[in-house]
Amino acid sequence: MNKPYGHTPLDRAQPAAIEAFQLQRIQALLQYLNSHSPFYQRLFAAHGTDLTEINSIESFRKLPLTGKEDIQAHNWDFLCVPRSAIAEYTATSGTLGQPVTIALTAADLERLAYNEYCSLQLMELNSEDSLQLMLTLDKQFMAGMAYYKGAQQLGTAVIRTGPGLPQMQLEVMQRLQPSVLVAVPSFLVKLKEYIASTQTELHTLSPRKVLAIGEAVRDKDLNPSVLAQRIQEGWNLELFGTYAATEMQTAFTECTAHQGGHLQPELLYVELLDENGHPVTPGTAGEVTITTLGVEGMPLLRYQTGDLCEGYYETCACGRTTMRLGPVVGRKKQMIKYKGTSLYPPMVAEVLHRMAFISEYVIEITQDEYAQDMLVLHLHSADPDAVDHNSLKQQLQSALRVLPQIEWCSLEQMMQMQFPNGSRKPVRFRDRRA
Repeated sequence: MNKPYGHTPLDRAQPAAIEAFQLQRIQALLQYLNSHSPFYQRLFAAHGTDLTEINSIESFRKLPLTGKEDIQAHNWDFLCVPRSAIAEYTATSGTLGQPVTIALTAADLERLAYNEYCSLQLMELNSEDSLQLMLTLDKQFMAGMAYYKGAQQLGTAVIRTGPGLPQMQLEVMQRLQPSVLVAVPSFLVKLKEYIASTQTELHTLSPRKVLAIGEAVRDKDLNPSVLAQRIQEGWNLELFGTYAATEMQTAFTECTAHQGGHLQPELLYVELLDENGHPVTPGTAGEVTITTLGVEGMPLLRYQTGDLCEGYYETCACGRTTMRLGPVVGRKKQMIKYKGTSLYPPMVAEVLHRMAFISEYVIEITQDEYAQDMLVLHLHSADPDAVDHNSLKQQLQSALRVLPQIEWCSLEQMMQMQFPNGSRKPVRFRDRRA
């Protein structure tokens, strides 16, 4: 397939021009899948799909949907190239079930680098910046590799510190003076606590911008989340949120206007769908459903991610005309029906982030003998004397309208729950329903 991008992004083009470009790429993708993908060949045959009739976005939206269960059950049937053409194997984290392998060709790696090159440009970085990368490049983790390659393409110097070890992160920060951090927000809270224990003044540290991955730094109204407020209090950092999934091999990153993550239309076509597979109205959250453009190894067609986000379509204050995505407000399969109230884990996490005496948590869903959802919060505090039980219960009751079961645990117990089977990142939601 031809690469769908060059050196000039489409992010300031008129919507009609973007749609025409994407339709052309979608039509090329359909022919590619029909020639190379065992899974999509079967899907087209089963639905009697006539690809010659796909001549508009409206006709494209009538094609069948695929989802995580499909790729979990038929992982290698999505591969469109011989094994000899694979340059890199990555894997999903298994947030919504069994992890799957995503194989990339050399061209896919180039596309991935371009994606994060664009992301870093949205943050207004350049070759004068240096970036402390607090993500692993190991364990088949795509994000660490993607940001490393994107920074290389931009000419930004990279300091690969990996995750964890606040003492080492601070020492490197003081010695090499990076201007940018790439990190998981909850780790930055721990890093900030460690910095305070050393009597180091936050204003003396060099970083001024943070690319925050894996956790939301905006609330549903695009204001700084409680987690973001805890990071920024007393620390002059500009936080940039991002949304991504391994399967899409693309990220939505905020610009300096901080009004949602920008779509890169050269790389992805996006739909936000309701439970019946129909587009949601603007202002309503829908399931992020993606079609990858320009992927050679494992391209995806109308793939439902399970993530629920709201889209924004007006021209951004930065002048870009591309759609933007707000933070994940829930995952389709993680909805909790507890005592008649519908909840999603991000709602619960937002409340827990408000309470400084909670150091770590795991949100767990089980079922009682009547197959009703039960919500249990496993909590750990580094300072048990500071725990305010009444405040905790009042805030949970006020925000969620129900009071979950609360269980306090040791740090060792918490680590066992958060890192099961050598997980590469903490698991803060456990669904143990049948």
